[in-house]
Amino acid sequence: MTKIPDAPNFFIGRSEAIAQNDKLSNKARQSLYTARAANTVDAYRSDWNDFCDWCSYHQLSSFPAEPETIVNYINDLADNAKANTIARRISALTENFDAAGLKENPCRYPIVKNALRGIKRMKGTIQHGKAPILFDDIKEMLTYLEGDEIQQVRDKAILLVGFYGALRRSELAGIDVEDLKFTRLGLLITLRKSKTDQFDQGQMIAIPMVKDKDLCAVTALQKWLDVSGITTGPVFRGLTKGHHVRKTRISDKSIALIVKHYAGLMGMNPDDYGAHSLRHGFATSAAQHHVEERQIMRQTRHKSQAIVRRYIDEADRLIDSPILKITEDSHPH
Repeated sequence: MTKIPDAPNFFIGRSEAIAQNDKLSNKARQSLYTARAANTVDAYRSDWNDFCDWCSYHQLSSFPAEPETIVNYINDLADNAKANTIARRISALTENFDAAGLKENPCRYPIVKNALRGIKRMKGTIQHGKAPILFDDIKEMLTYLEGDEIQQVRDKAILLVGFYGALRRSELAGIDVEDLKFTRLGLLITLRKSKTDQFDQGQMIAIPMVKDKDLCAVTALQKWLDVSGITTGPVFRGLTKGHHVRKTRISDKSIALIVKHYAGLMGMNPDDYGAHSLRHGFATSAAQHHVEERQIMRQTRHKSQAIVRRYIDEADRLIDSPILKITEDSHPH
């Protein structure tokens, strides 16, 4: 079995740290050497690697780490991972910070404990992430738009931009008018990690115009900006009871509720769906249309091939199913 290389600052099971500790008796040393089974250390090392990758991608310090960094990491994981997986990852980080001899372990702060508790409650029994909303589902969903005109126009723009952009719900909620660039061919959206960091170049998402205007995110978004009169600041906003557009940004929770609401109207179980269903659905729909993994990853901006491969595998199983071959070739020759 290939040994996973040590990530920087990985201290679990590192014998030299134990060996150099003069205060330990030989017997105590021996028990510490064998305290961690090799496969547990490997699992923890791989968890630590993942955390370090995430931190470098977000330009944050992994060692030492702020408790807020751990909380943001937990919430990012929650998009795809089971509650148990997240708990295991955090216990790996906790152990590593302990093994490093840090006086203040960021994982032991109440804010981290509360975040874990919240995720467990939120994910509850749903252990498989959110079900995908596929392209055909989006088309059907748009026939269920309800409320007055302004709400329908907003909801349509949220669903189409979220789907084609393969956006996380926080990204969708976080778009400002200043991040949009309309061109003859479509729309470019700059996703910034931080609104305050002028040096943050952000990531560019391209959404081309499509022939069918009813299914075009660019057209839908332009219509929302026209109808709402929004010219600066947050693109997607809440609506008052009197159907006026609020000045404040829509919350990412509200986006999840909008998706759940329409899933329910279509007769699907709202508990199975959330804002992430749009992103998952885009990746799965692209895979069903045999789009290359590299192209899917460019739009979804997934750093991990494993997640995208899982979506592709899901799609392949549905397309290349023996059931279809049997039922479609059932005419006797």
